[in-house]
Amino acid sequence: MPEQSTAAVRQTPAGVIHDIGYQRYEGVRLGRRHVFGALYLHGLRTAFGFGRSAKAKIFPWLVVGIVALVAVALAAIRSQIGEPVATYAQFADAMSWLVIFFVAVVAPELVSRDLRSGVLPLYFSRPLPRSDYALAKLLALVTALWLLLGGPQLLMFLGAAFTTKQGMRGVWNELLDLLPGLLYAGLWAVVFASVGLLVASLTGKRAFAAGGVVAVFLMTTPIVGVLSILPSHTANELAGLASPSTLVQGVGIWSLGDLLVEGDPGEMMIGGFGPVYALAAVLLITGATALLLARYRKVAS
Repeated sequence: MPEQSTAAVRQTPAGVIHDIGYQRYEGVRLGRRHVFGALYLHGLRTAFGFGRSAKAKIFPWLVVGIVALVAVALAAIRSQIGEPVATYAQFADAMSWLVIFFVAVVAPELVSRDLRSGVLPLYFSRPLPRSDYALAKLLALVTALWLLLGGPQLLMFLGAAFTTKQGMRGVWNELLDLLPGLLYAGLWAVVFASVGLLVASLTGKRAFAAGGVVAVFLMTTPIVGVLSILPSHTANELAGLASPSTLVQGVGIWSLGDLLVEGDPGEMMIGGFGPVYALAAVLLITGATALLLARYRKVAS
């Protein structure tokens, strides 16, 4: 009897699989490139508040409205007096303080929320390397900042092109002035995005991340001021290396020349250290990006 009972138990099925209608996915698997693109587009939409509540759209579009209003005002003044009030590169410099606060609000939205909500394991369960996540977020922020500074420059260009008295030659000359301004806006975007996103990725609390971003950009400015009043002329010319904002301005002065310093006697002096500023900018961008990638390798582990 015990042997028969044991045999009966062994023959009893352990469980039953019920068909409740699930079907195997037979569509095209898009892979890593499309995942990266989707993450990039989602980050870009997040930067401007698309797909989010009305409250989340207030600050980004307030900043967009301010820079656009300034650009329209400059274009209107130029149409009346016949001379540009500011070059395209100077416009990017003048709006840099708004870019700082834009980064301080947007960067935590891109990375800090994911850290705090713990959704990174869901991202990394897909065919998405850790580095792709960080680079997609960085590229989204770079694009948003470039649009923030480059879009108003396009408005200024259109205003100048429609009011020029030199015909197509005037439009061509205006275009030649616009292109360096767009490149300069790209430099602002890359530097601010790489540094700001790195700082924001260090904490899952958006308030702390925003404060850290503002501190990095604004708290370094007094250091530049102190170095600028030292008796050493070399220290004065290298002072701009101490802050990301003045570092970008130093590269602009070296590469753009009159397009940036024309009509601005208060512009900082870099002497013959232009290549040093350019090298420092490259090292800053490379270093910040490398640390960002290392940060997400650590988070993933």
